[in-house]
Amino acid sequence: MNMKRIATSLIGFPIVACALIFGNKYVIDVIFAVVSAISLYEYNKALKLKAKPVLWIGYFACFLMAFIHIIPTQYLGNIIGILMATTVLVLFLHVIATNMKINIVDIALTFFGICYIVIFLMFIPILTGRENGKLLVWYIIFAAWGTDVFAYCVGRRIGKHKFSEVSPKKSIEGCIGGTLGSLVFIIGYTVFLNNHFGMNINYLLISVIGIILSLIGQVGDFSASSIKRYVGIKDYSNIFPGHGGMLDRIDSVIFIAPFAYFLLMLI
Repeated sequence: MNMKRIATSLIGFPIVACALIFGNKYVIDVIFAVVSAISLYEYNKALKLKAKPVLWIGYFACFLMAFIHIIPTQYLGNIIGILMATTVLVLFLHVIATNMKINIVDIALTFFGICYIVIFLMFIPILTGRENGKLLVWYIIFAAWGTDVFAYCVGRRIGKHKFSEVSPKKSIEGCIGGTLGSLVFIIGYTVFLNNHFGMNINYLLISVIGIILSLIGQVGDFSASSIKRYVGIKDYSNIFPGHGGMLDRIDSVIFIAPFAYFLLMLI
């Protein structure tokens, strides 16, 4: 693992940890609104090579994420539903108003970006606002980054069988090692929660959930790579030395977040 990648991880992880540990739910809402805006900017910049995304409506969705916990919980689902329907309506109005200078591909990619980045990421601040949410949210981090670290290390050392042309450097051995490594983190964290926070999380259940989240995270990684290959870029940006852009760093977190929210509600 190169020194830039190590240095970025050593600096980045404490920042994320402090935000999740010490930030209240309103601060976390704002933080993830900013993260989603940066990620969406990178996505739109990449897609501009193939299409003309409608930029303002995506950034407006990121802005709204900052106010998740101002909305009463019982109305949140209904409001998100009507906003999604309104987004489709507004996007088609763009097609009509521009006489198809903005076309169906442009608005489809715009809407996909909102769903893929903003809606998926939104489940992290929603989870942190639930009972024990600030403890449970770490399962997302361990499933995503634990998988990434172990997959990289195992793949570099013993990876021989390529997994997919979508991401040629990834190996089957690395994917398996990533899942097993993240599972060690997840079980260890569960021991910590049960012993120090009086929780009673079933180890078998959390192990199954951990494996599922790790595999979903790897799908997220490959999905982000497929977009990059489609537009012909290596990284979404270079804001994180050794890691690329925000979207390169959180591609697995994005995919894991909604599944983690519903699975973790089981415990």
